[in-house]
Amino acid sequence: MKSPGKSLNEALACAQSEHRLTVGVYESAKIMTEDPDSVSFCVLATDEQFEWDVALQIHFTLIQSFCFDNDISIVRVSDTQRLAAIVGDKQEDVHCVLITQNPADGSWEDPALEKLHLFCEESRRLNDWVPEISLPER
Repeated sequence: MKSPGKSLNEALACAQSEHRLTVGVYESAKIMTEDPDSVSFCVLATDEQFEWDVALQIHFTLIQSFCFDNDISIVRVSDTQRLAAIVGDKQEDVHCVLITQNPADGSWEDPALEKLHLFCEESRRLNDWVPEISLPER
């Protein structure tokens, strides 16, 4: 069975190739406000450099709350540089990445994303509400 990290890597790559990624805290908040039903999966990323960033932690709390309220699976990764490399984003803010869906084109049927939803469901059963996933090396 594939590791959650590999599944996340695949799901992000697939979503990016289909233009279903939203990168950035503010961009993600905008999508969550305007079209919450389109959000399928949320990745929060931080590393030691941002551990004490109070504003970022407040954003994370609000995003997590939104995800819980709207049954959106959510995970954490601790390697923002690796995440930026996967989503191909050179900008500073990869602290929040959303995978959106378009039910009309069947994009919710991504097998890697399905594995991640199951992983999150299992984690929630164990009271791990925002499980941490390690992204694979290149």
